[in-house]
Amino acid sequence: MAERRPLLIEIGTEELPPRALRRLMDALHRELVEELAQARLEPGEARAFATPRRLAVRVDALAVRQADEPIERLGPKVEAAYDAAGAPTKAAEGFARSCGVGLEALEVAETDKGQRLAWRGVQPGEAATGLLPGLVEAALERLPIPKRMRWGSGEVVFVRPVHWVVALLGDAVVPGEILGIPCGRTTYGHRFHGDAGAGIELGGPYDYEGRLHDAGCVVADFDERRRRVEAGIHREAAAAGGTAVADDALLDEVTGLVEWPVAISGSFDRRFLEIPEEALIASMQGHQRCFPVRGEAGALEPRFIAVANIESRRPEEVRRGNERVIRPRLADAEFFWQQDRRRSLAARLEALEEVVFHRRLGSLRARSERLSALAGELARRLGVDETAARRAGLLAKCDLVTEMVDEFPELQGIMGGHYAAQDGEGEAVAAAIREHYRPAFAGDELPGTAVGQVVAIADRIDMLVGIFAADGPPSAEKDPFGLRRAAIGLLRCLIEAGHAIDLRALAQLAAAQLPEGEGVDPQGAQEQVLGFCHERLRGYYLDSGYAPELFEAVAAASPSSPLDAQRRMQACAAFWQRPEAQTLAGAHKRIRNILRRAEAVAPVAPEAVESGPEPAEQALAEALRRQWGQAQPLIEAGDYAAALGHLAELHTAVDRFFDEVRVMVDDPALHRRRLQLLGAVRDAFSSVVDLAYLPG
Repeated sequence: MAERRPLLIEIGTEELPPRALRRLMDALHRELVEELAQARLEPGEARAFATPRRLAVRVDALAVRQADEPIERLGPKVEAAYDAAGAPTKAAEGFARSCGVGLEALEVAETDKGQRLAWRGVQPGEAATGLLPGLVEAALERLPIPKRMRWGSGEVVFVRPVHWVVALLGDAVVPGEILGIPCGRTTYGHRFHGDAGAGIELGGPYDYEGRLHDAGCVVADFDERRRRVEAGIHREAAAAGGTAVADDALLDEVTGLVEWPVAISGSFDRRFLEIPEEALIASMQGHQRCFPVRGEAGALEPRFIAVANIESRRPEEVRRGNERVIRPRLADAEFFWQQDRRRSLAARLEALEEVVFHRRLGSLRARSERLSALAGELARRLGVDETAARRAGLLAKCDLVTEMVDEFPELQGIMGGHYAAQDGEGEAVAAAIREHYRPAFAGDELPGTAVGQVVAIADRIDMLVGIFAADGPPSAEKDPFGLRRAAIGLLRCLIEAGHAIDLRALAQLAAAQLPEGEGVDPQGAQEQVLGFCHERLRGYYLDSGYAPELFEAVAAASPSSPLDAQRRMQACAAFWQRPEAQTLAGAHKRIRNILRRAEAVAPVAPEAVESGPEPAEQALAEALRRQWGQAQPLIEAGDYAAALGHLAELHTAVDRFFDEVRVMVDDPALHRRRLQLLGAVRDAFSSVVDLAYLPG
């Protein structure tokens, strides 16, 4: 067995982008292991590390040399390799020279194109030390870096300038350079703690995190550092009698900013609590990467927790420094809040006229008027407050021209709800404006009010039909308007909020609101949007755990709305658990094949089927009329599960029919009646789902 040694690669840089640090770490881990495996170096378990100034991977075991590889080279055909006297030709001699062997080392190989000269040998494996610099650079080249930097006078590029490289295979330094930096065994610790600035010599890969921690005051493991950050902020919050507001994204970002995390609490003037808490949180988290604190009652307290990158001998100075920095940020938010309230949302409609939504679809003012009309019509059809829906649709985008949202774009909608409440627009309007961007991401909550749901639906269908009409569908690589997210949000609002709205009618309603002009095709956009939503609906159900065959079975029934599709999906999934389901699915495929091959006959409704002389045929017709009589009103009421339960009772009669009755008979009238009977069975089930798509 080939000798194996541990490998350590560390790329030391200037401060890396904190929001991207985990992604870069995971990508280097993945890409380097893949490069090593493709190079036949048989990497063992690998572990990634990352701090603001380094990316590193340690592989527990790596072959020090590639395994020898058997090779075979095929040369000219035998008849071309030897002349009539059996002497080798120039073709044979040239092939031998190219292989670096004499003619006597060549063999004759049987191939699908006849006999050919061949040389079989062994290619010795290369030493890992000679391959590693190139493999590491290939892995670094594939990191998800949108914009690379060049520094100094060289041509090397990376996410940030590189200052040192550690490359150890066992206890030996890998010879060569990576990104223009000679490989070595010296890493560097914290900028201020430990022996700041002095190198830390590593004896081998397993010295890495221990030496960095003890000599360099660096927690190299990203997840361990994140745990320390989280524990520190919760400890400080508990000491202040509250709980920290800490989401995963901010925890990751703060972890990407520090190498030696130390949580420190601070306070601010209580007057800032008059600002809406979303603006306070955005200011503390977005500008200062601080964690707000909630009291026992759930309201924000005038406190925050910062995470320093040093363990100061004078923590009070660090605390005061953070308080000095955060105060003007909160004062800015207070100023925006006060300034924005000087003008009502309605007064900002004029400013929306100056903001182009799309060059072919007009301004944000025009879009707001479309949303108002769409929301009002939807509200009327659904029995929701039409006046509130029209008003909320008209004002929903007005906060986009406020100073607060200009500073904190993530607060759009939220601040609009606050401003609407201040303007006396009423709770229904304010809540709808606040909620209409939801769901904004996978797993996000739906709008909690009926008016909010109506405005959210109007917002998404206008976006989809409008952009499709003006630009067409998004590409696989780019979706600048977030149309995929909009389609999923639309479907979730219709399904999970229980709104039985026909998607085609909804698209037609949105298309009728679009401006007429060159380059805008509302009619063509409708079918594209329906197909686009169909694919998103497929993904929605697959992500929810439904089998693809269930979706196809339901889609074949052409549900009238996404909510109708949901009810059919649930009914189909329940039906598939019945013991007779597989038999009926198989029979349905047989019926489909018989009807496909037979000459077309006029369809007959299930309640009007006739039968021939065979008892099995008569039994099926009678059972179909009886079960259809019970299933049809349930289907009309949307109770598809109960309807399928009744139709499932046909399985005994269907099995008997195929056992005892011959469909393809010479008597034309009898043949036609039997085809019509089978067609009626198919149509009864297909009024809910097409069983032929199910496994069976």
